[in-house]
Amino acid sequence: MLLCSLLLSGALIPKEGMAQSQMDRFIDSLMARMTLDEKIGQLNLPVSGDIVTGQAGSSDIGRKVREGKVGGLFNIKGVEKIRAIQEIAVKESRLHIPLLFGMDVIHGYQTVFPIPLGLTATWDMALVERSARIAAIEATAQGINWNFSPMADIARDPRWGRVSEGCGEDPFLGSAVTRAMVRGYQGKDLSKANTMMATVKHFALYGASEAGRDYNTTDMSRIRMYNEYFPTYKAAVDEGVGCVMSSFNEIDGIPATGNRWLLTDVLRRQWKFKGFVVSDYTSINEMIDHGIGDLQQVSARALNAGLDMDMVGEGFLTTLKKSLKEKKVTEARIHEACRSILQAKYKLGLFEDPFRYCDLQRAQTEVFTSAHRKEARDIAAQSFVLLKNQGNLLPLKRKGTIALVGPLADNRENMTGTWSVAAEHARSVSILDGLKQVAGGDVRLLTARGSNLDYDSLFEDRAGMFGKSLRRDPRSAELLVREAVDIANQADVVVAALGESAEMSGEASSRTDIGIPQAQRDLLKALLQTGKPVILLLFAGRPMTLTWEQEHVPAILNLWFGGSETGLAAADVLFGDVNPSGKLPSTFPRHVGQIPIYYNHKNTGRPLPEGGWFQKFKGNYLDIPNDPLYPFGFGLSYTNFEYTAPLVSNTSPKGLTKISVSTTVTNTGTVTGKEVVQLYIRDRVGSVTRPVKELKSFKKISLEPGEKKTVSFDITTDDLKFYDNNLRYDWEPGTFEIMIGGNSRDIKSISIEWKR
Repeated sequence: MLLCSLLLSGALIPKEGMAQSQMDRFIDSLMARMTLDEKIGQLNLPVSGDIVTGQAGSSDIGRKVREGKVGGLFNIKGVEKIRAIQEIAVKESRLHIPLLFGMDVIHGYQTVFPIPLGLTATWDMALVERSARIAAIEATAQGINWNFSPMADIARDPRWGRVSEGCGEDPFLGSAVTRAMVRGYQGKDLSKANTMMATVKHFALYGASEAGRDYNTTDMSRIRMYNEYFPTYKAAVDEGVGCVMSSFNEIDGIPATGNRWLLTDVLRRQWKFKGFVVSDYTSINEMIDHGIGDLQQVSARALNAGLDMDMVGEGFLTTLKKSLKEKKVTEARIHEACRSILQAKYKLGLFEDPFRYCDLQRAQTEVFTSAHRKEARDIAAQSFVLLKNQGNLLPLKRKGTIALVGPLADNRENMTGTWSVAAEHARSVSILDGLKQVAGGDVRLLTARGSNLDYDSLFEDRAGMFGKSLRRDPRSAELLVREAVDIANQADVVVAALGESAEMSGEASSRTDIGIPQAQRDLLKALLQTGKPVILLLFAGRPMTLTWEQEHVPAILNLWFGGSETGLAAADVLFGDVNPSGKLPSTFPRHVGQIPIYYNHKNTGRPLPEGGWFQKFKGNYLDIPNDPLYPFGFGLSYTNFEYTAPLVSNTSPKGLTKISVSTTVTNTGTVTGKEVVQLYIRDRVGSVTRPVKELKSFKKISLEPGEKKTVSFDITTDDLKFYDNNLRYDWEPGTFEIMIGGNSRDIKSISIEWKR
């Protein structure tokens, strides 16, 4: 092969699975031929910019690739475009080094799955992994070999828009999701043409931004970092993730992108991470506004901190040679960063075949297939969370007249949610589409818009970016509501598709009011006044404040954003073909004034009794209860489950032993259902204060009507460990409360004494 002969003088390129030493010899040979400029060029990751089909060679990016000034590109998709620019890299640059091609494939490629918060709500790691596997198959078929996912940021402030991209508030559940996604993307062999390198982001603490405002400062103790916010990132590292992306926020007064303690001491020395670290989009340059220095200074600081690749900003490309001459960086550190990127390319098999991801046949046969869409439909249905079902209004019968109303009822563009950059929105299934296909011939379906997304047209524009317009109706609000009421009066039941638009959550989509917009709430009130039963199909990219809706609306089904098959999956659940089994991965507050709110909080010295109301001189509010509207882990079913009190194999274990705890779960209803059995532990007395409960395990089971299953969990001292004030990770003997239930609130418990 041309590249092989040029680099190794005719020697055979090592095959997949060869020893580390062979990869090292290969890269040693390559780097011995590289100039300093070429090494720095490998650290540069520009956005694809002006590359269009047939113009790769004449573009500015093409020129830089030819000059060896680019290590990879992102946001370019399509086999023909990628092949064209890769050919420049491997045929026209001096050393013929192939490029990485990255993209934000956050929750599917063209077949789009639920937003990550919705995927987490399945509490089914096999489904999460499968969604990532399909995303990798489709993205690699289109030429992508590097993914900027999963997002592992723990988030406890739903005002922050990027809650939608993550796995909720809990480090144990989040770690399980993160591991599953890394496995799905990377598979067991990165050199295979249908696997892609994953990137865990945003390292670190990005989900704890102050005031829920994106890109904002974070500030927390080390003990909180290690116990609550670090575990999800470490889980990805332990799973073998190939890349880590630094975050925008500062940590201990130093932006993460230039934070040596974070990127070197923690990531590489403590966690033994072996991949490479990439900045987020211009996050090196943004350290200037943080007040850390000019472009040369912040670029040197990022490199010295342990950052290997500069996304978009080109600070490395334009300043590192000058910093080297001034002895502000070392050639050894440049060499190290370059080596880490070349290793990633080697592991992806790009030196063996730079075009292994450029198979036109795969692009035509493995993307948005009927089989993938079927799986997306199934996974979406299992992500939906039934929040209320008064009088068993759901499931609907396949007869009579249904009035479908709301600005999200007939809008394909918004079904996929935020960060669905490869989606073909015109091929997504709207709620109206889905009901038409699934309802059957005995159902009469009436539709009306009912309202716009919001009364404020400018707000609606901001919430309808990236091709996800709500197509604002120019008619008056009164006329829109009257039209919806007219069809509601003709119907047996009303289905209202309301809530957030896709871009009301996601990056740069923070909100101070996380309720349903007033225009839609006014519509909902008018529908309820008809006296007809109303079902709220809620679109949400975050936990929302639904106190009024919970009080007044008979049935609420949270769809999150279910992906390209949302409409079909929603119809499956509405008509009972699928029994909803999703559980909340984040707490839903009653009011924004409770934020941050999360289940695994700590007690004050004056705690209000759980479930209690106001008591003077206790830790509570004057105006609302402490309790959330919907607790972490909550989700109803079309059936009911009963739990027995937990049984423990040993109530006085000693030392490094293992005990088991079990409960028997019975389906007391009339339909088959799935239940997520959740295990929580409370450490009653510790050398530092401990949370009131912590999720330690869960199992999702299926039960036929009347069926019973005994569910057992093993517990060892590993489940009791935590970081103390000296960041020592260990367990302490004492009293522990073991809790089992269907959510973090409705639990049954037993106490044990664990001795050293």
